[in-house]
Amino acid sequence: MHMKEFLEWIVNLIYKGATGTKRIRIILTPLVGFIFFCIVLLLILISFCLDHFWGLPAFISKPYNIAVSMPFLILGSFLWLWCAVKFLKTKGTPVPINPPPKLVTDGPYAYSRNPMMTGLFMVMAGIGILFGSITLTFIMTPLFVLMSILEFKYIEEPELEKRFGQEYREYKERTPVIIPRIR
Repeated sequence: MHMKEFLEWIVNLIYKGATGTKRIRIILTPLVGFIFFCIVLLLILISFCLDHFWGLPAFISKPYNIAVSMPFLILGSFLWLWCAVKFLKTKGTPVPINPPPKLVTDGPYAYSRNPMMTGLFMVMAGIGILFGSITLTFIMTPLFVLMSILEFKYIEEPELEKRFGQEYREYKERTPVIIPRIR
């Protein structure tokens, strides 16, 4: 199986889940959400272990770590929660297998196609800064951002186009992926 076929298979699998029976979506939502949470937690823990293994010092000292990390942690958490509430209000969840039945384009989604992940990236960077983790702040978080953008481009967006068609293509044209445009 070639990469393109594999990606199409994943897109179709998510599409089937997202448009499948409510019972299947309800069963899979906590499982997929838990797996994603574990992946993020594992990246954070691996970062701390690598800092320790390589003997890397904290790159920012107290109390500056708190002052610099708090805006990332607060804004990132607020943005993530705002997105989750938007999804829940439209009868969906943040988990791609159980999304809202209609395309969400207001609130933070008016400025970015994936503000929930932007919030998560900010929280990961904030945790890295808070603990002075060179690996989490400067290696794992940027790698996670890159992998998330690739996943969004090659898996989530094709599935969204398949599900919402022209409506999503028009939204995609006017709204940036992660970082909002300054108007």
